[in-house]
Amino acid sequence: MAVAKAFIDTNVLLYLLSSDASKADRAESTVRAGGLISVQVLNEVANVARRKLAMSWAELNDVLSLVRSLCAVEPLTVEMHDCGRRVAERYGLSVYDAMIVGAALVSGCETLYSEDMQNGLLVDHQLRIRNPFTGPAL
Repeated sequence: MAVAKAFIDTNVLLYLLSSDASKADRAESTVRAGGLISVQVLNEVANVARRKLAMSWAELNDVLSLVRSLCAVEPLTVEMHDCGRRVAERYGLSVYDAMIVGAALVSGCETLYSEDMQNGLLVDHQLRIRNPFTGPAL
C-alpha cells in the first residue's frame, strides 16, 4: 500500500528542539515517518531559532542540516504563491499559513501536519490538516 504524501509545518519541526519530551517525541516520530517541507519552512525555523531560541549560527546550521537530511525540500514557486493566496481568501487562513498549505497542495500532499491550523480541515478535497500532537502517535 502506498504511503500518502505528507507535508510538515514549521511548528512541528520546532518541537524537535522542545524541552517538552512528549511533544519532542511526537515531532520526531512525525518527521521520521517522512515528509516534505518548503524553503519557507526552513526560513521560518531559522528565524525562530535565531530570534526566540538564541541559537548560534553553528547550532542553527546543524539543525537545518538535520532537517534537510530527514525531509525533502520543495523550492518555492509562483504557483505555490498563487495557490496560497487563493487558500487564504477562501479558508480565512493567515497569509503565511496559507502559503504552507499552498506548497503542500502544489506538491501533491494529502496530509499537512501542523499544530497551528484547524485540525481535520480538508482543503480543496485533497489536503487534510492533522495535528500530530493529538490522538494516537504516528
